[in-house]
Amino acid sequence: MAIRVVVAKPGLDGHDRGAKVVARALRDAGMEVIYTGLHQTPEQIVSAALQEDAQAIGLSIHSGAHMTLFPKIVKLLAEQGADDVVVFGGGIIPDEDIPKLQEQGIAAIFTPGTPMKTITDWVKEHVPERG
Repeated sequence: MAIRVVVAKPGLDGHDRGAKVVARALRDAGMEVIYTGLHQTPEQIVSAALQEDAQAIGLSIHSGAHMTLFPKIVKLLAEQGADDVVVFGGGIIPDEDIPKLQEQGIAAIFTPGTPMKTITDWVKEHVPERG
């Protein structure tokens, strides 16, 4: 069974080109991808992941709200008993924030310029398929 990934744009950020490129790369690598669209709340993103039985959530952000929105998604997943969902992110995120996000449960951060194969290989390696 293919890995199911919800790709989401949390918050008020209106730039979704990167998210769409990553979503297409994941799909081309054989994963099932659900793209939630722009301006999603953490609650909407978690709801979509649960409804779609996703094993991972890929977040993309450019608005600077990553230190608030990303950890909130991890917290909401835990509250729903879904802390096995792997959360990774990307976008405009300062290097000094990456370790802080990882401490709060974000499995990986991919910054602009990361090759798509790096991202798809990471997901295949770190997100277990469900049988």
